Amino acid sequence: MTKRHGYAVLSALAALVVILSAVIYVTVAADDGTPRSSFAGDRPHRDSSVAPASTGTWVGSWSTAPAGGEPGTETAGLAGRSVRNVVHASTAGTSARITLSNLYGQSPLTISHASVALSAGDGSAAAAAETMRRLTFDGSGGVVIPAGRQVLSDVVRLTIPHDTDVLVTTYSPTPSGPVTYHPHAQQVSYVAQGDRTEDATGTPYTERTPYWRYVTALDVLSNEARGTVVVFGDSITDGITSTVGANRRWTDVLAGRLRTAVESGDDLPRYGVVNEGISGNQVLADGLGRPAENQSGLGRFGRDALSRTNAKVVVIDLGINDILRNPRLADPDKIVEGLRTLVRQAHARGLKVVGATLMPFEGHRGWTPAREAVRQQVNARIRAGLVYDSVVDFDRSLRDPYDPRRLRPDYDSGDHLHPSDLGFARMGDVFDLTALKGAGQAEL
Repeated sequence: MTKRHGYAVLSALAALVVILSAVIYVTVAADDGTPRSSFAGDRPHRDSSVAPASTGTWVGSWSTAPAGGEPGTETAGLAGRSVRNVVHASTAGTSARITLSNLYGQSPLTISHASVALSAGDGSAAAAAETMRRLTFDGSGGVVIPAGRQVLSDVVRLTIPHDTDVLVTTYSPTPSGPVTYHPHAQQVSYVAQGDRTEDATGTPYTERTPYWRYVTALDVLSNEARGTVVVFGDSITDGITSTVGANRRWTDVLAGRLRTAVESGDDLPRYGVVNEGISGNQVLADGLGRPAENQSGLGRFGRDALSRTNAKVVVIDLGINDILRNPRLADPDKIVEGLRTLVRQAHARGLKVVGATLMPFEGHRGWTPAREAVRQQVNARIRAGLVYDSVVDFDRSLRDPYDPRRLRPDYDSGDHLHPSDLGFARMGDVFDLTALKGAGQAEL
């Protein structure tokens, strides 16, 4: 090769490098890093509020247990409507993520648009406009949840103070049912026609509902808490007779007491509190249907308690419905063994378990002397330390001192089974906060 030809080849190679560099530059400049959505019809939504988690600990701030499929929604679900759930944060955080459930759906659930915002604080469906955030799922503005499954949203940057109402809104454009829901929420939520997911005024939300739909958890990235207390129970934990919208369940009282004590400098664990009560729930027996509605405590414990974000302690108040709803006389041995099974499962995850005695219910239509005897036998074993790591004696704290088989009148809602607001406050007040300390396990 001559020297002239060598220079020509080098010049050609240099020109090729320049051309390739220009192509690479243009390609990179055209890609802004926005995730491409796999959701049909979705356009990338750029929002600085959607951000990776920073510092803190992920904990449960609110949750509820999916209880069944909503009657009347078997065919169409809530197609063409926006559902605005009002939930109450027990713990503060700087970022949030939401769990949506299609556990009781018989077909895939399409959520094409979802949002989270702080409530305007007036008890309506209005949001604080500056807090409105669009939720995404794996970078997409929409998600399809298969029947029997749930999905966790991407992290969204949003400062959530403790003891604050949060609005979680979903829109489903197509039929899919039945709707997975939690009745007896003791909280008013809202429904609007059409996609009003990011409407902050609340004006279109003309339908009120006593249910929570689809949403089952609000987690926050918190500097206030380092773990989660999961309270697992029935209607008494669910707070079925507490004042609607007032957050007077005994778990609300417990969360407030624990936070106040920690802020005062008491040597106590920094935990959020979430409520996994279902009205009518039993330790042993499922409800009807496939999957079973109001699934037994044994059946749902892994999903509703052990899998909650950063769970540290489980509090169990369960068993009274096994006595009340059994068509035959309940077997105290089976109830106790069921409770002990829950404890063993929690211990296998390194969780401490605090358990409650079963409260009196004479005067209720289901009370009989034989059922009372079963309650007393179960309570005797709980008090003897044969079931739980630690015990809160709700029976002793709320019973009538003049007739221990009954609730004290001012603690009775009137049905002789469920507490009044004052009774729920008493339950939260008598709970020994030091029982939440330590991760020790009892050999049972």
